[in-house]
Amino acid sequence: MSQTITLNDLTVNFDERFQLTNINWELTTGQHWMVTGANGAGKSALAAVLAGAGDIIAGAVSGLPNTVSIVSFEAQAELIAEELKKDDADILDVIAEGTTVSEVFERDCADTQLALELADVFGLGSLLDRAFRKLSTGESRKMMLVRALANKPDLLILDEPFDGLDVEMHAQLQAYLKKLSQTVPMVIVLNRLDECPDFITDIAYVAEGELGQQIKRSDEKAYAELYQLLHLKTTDLEVPAADPENPIPTLDSAQPLVNLKNATIKYGDTVIFEGLNWTIQPNEHWQLSGPNGSGKTGLLSLITGDHPQCYTNDIFVFGFKRGSGESIWQIKQFIGYVSTALQWEYRVSVSIRNVVISGFYDSIGLYTKCTDRQRQIADEWLALLGMSERADQPFNKLSYGDQRLLLIARAMVKHPPLLILDEPCLGLDDMNRQLVLALIERICAGTETSVLYVNHHPEDKIKGIEKYLAL
Repeated sequence: MSQTITLNDLTVNFDERFQLTNINWELTTGQHWMVTGANGAGKSALAAVLAGAGDIIAGAVSGLPNTVSIVSFEAQAELIAEELKKDDADILDVIAEGTTVSEVFERDCADTQLALELADVFGLGSLLDRAFRKLSTGESRKMMLVRALANKPDLLILDEPFDGLDVEMHAQLQAYLKKLSQTVPMVIVLNRLDECPDFITDIAYVAEGELGQQIKRSDEKAYAELYQLLHLKTTDLEVPAADPENPIPTLDSAQPLVNLKNATIKYGDTVIFEGLNWTIQPNEHWQLSGPNGSGKTGLLSLITGDHPQCYTNDIFVFGFKRGSGESIWQIKQFIGYVSTALQWEYRVSVSIRNVVISGFYDSIGLYTKCTDRQRQIADEWLALLGMSERADQPFNKLSYGDQRLLLIARAMVKHPPLLILDEPCLGLDDMNRQLVLALIERICAGTETSVLYVNHHPEDKIKGIEKYLAL
């Protein structure tokens, strides 16, 4: 690629089903890109834009080379749709066999001889006379690859090129692409970082139709964070179960977790808020937002029992009427809590496994011998977080973002009916913020815990949280 391809403030529609928004991306000489992200994030759409797909409704694309070849399920579907249309147009007394592999090559490839040579390389030589619709999934992928490569593209786009290939062919394609990378720039869409070819120089992460992280493959720290984010977004691991040997007392599912009636917090003549009515039902997820001084922290402390005015308000929590003789620990056993202040307090030198285990005992540090089951559950949480190999590392040596992830796991390990996350993204860079939000999404999707997510920005939404309270 002798020139730079630029996507500038680009917004693209795809049949009104999906939209890429505010895309800024630059592909320069010597780069080979991997595009990744969770299912439905828009990574295939982003790659397809380089091949001319989509309707541009804002921004611009410049510098596209003359010949762009793309291999994708969508391109394959278009080929099949054309064949079906041709079937409909033909009036024959016999059933048409369909277009053969060799006919596809002759019709679509700039260099038919190269296509035939590549067909032998990829094990398609004996299938040239077969109708392409009768090929297996793996054979079809190989045919699409040969078709793209035989056009001698100035830019090659491969969307999940290794899907459907056996182990031997996977290795063979990796080797061929590595050789080809010396002369042809590539953009490869992959779900999994562990399939990333050695020659890839840069990685783009797509989320919800937007291009988020763009990192150098050589940036080890950024690469590790992106690997962890993809793991949280795409792993099939479930949120680990609670400890069956030490369960939290069962609550009445017909009763709300929290019910505040005409709640008020004021200091002298200064009213923080008043007349607040709020109910949190089991399995509801809430986002609480508001500017500094609006009373978010005070409202939380009414729920947890840490505010002196909780006894002057009409508050019902976890089956208790506040001020009816309940202890603060009877309330707090039903709550998991994470805040920046907790992270400041958690300064003890303890392994990250024991940080998670300490959640069973609501302690900072671990001072009780845990059970084998608790240790197993902690290890399951570390696996979910992509931290299994670091289980024995000291907590205080981790990055700020990794510490926050572990404190959320610590709060969740006992499966409290209510998980309060007070500004969990405060102090985090964008990548670590995405990691934390991904974990919260997993918790919302996979447990019976109600999540109360507190932040400044009501527009900073989390999938799974559908109720909002703004102070």
